[in-house]
Amino acid sequence: MRIAFTSTTGEMIDQHFGMSTEFHIWEVGPEEASFQEVLKVGVHGQDEEDKIAARANILGGCAIVYTMAIGGPAAAKLVAQKIHPMKTTTEVPVAEIVGKLQEVLKGNPPPWLRKAMHKGTTPAFDEED
Repeated sequence: MRIAFTSTTGEMIDQHFGMSTEFHIWEVGPEEASFQEVLKVGVHGQDEEDKIAARANILGGCAIVYTMAIGGPAAAKLVAQKIHPMKTTTEVPVAEIVGKLQEVLKGNPPPWLRKAMHKGTTPAFDEED
């Protein structure tokens, strides 16, 4: 599954969702994880709604977004697109989160994570949501 991280360098989760200028995308599975790409956020209007929508739209293929902080409207926009926002509240190494996710995926993931794992893979599954 594709996971986005708000990071200035790709090493640490160190950005607020609404202030992040780029997202570092990883593909994470129970046995393998790899960095995929950096998605840059361009200028998309002046009001907050435009900025939130632009960020949510570029993350369309992601199942989860890890960020230090996220406001209610931005979190709601992500959830509406079936992207699960996760707050760290402090700077955390991306590698640490990737490792923890892999451990959870190897075991019995909670229902929300099982659902996120299947995002975009089975159209019939998505239609039932």
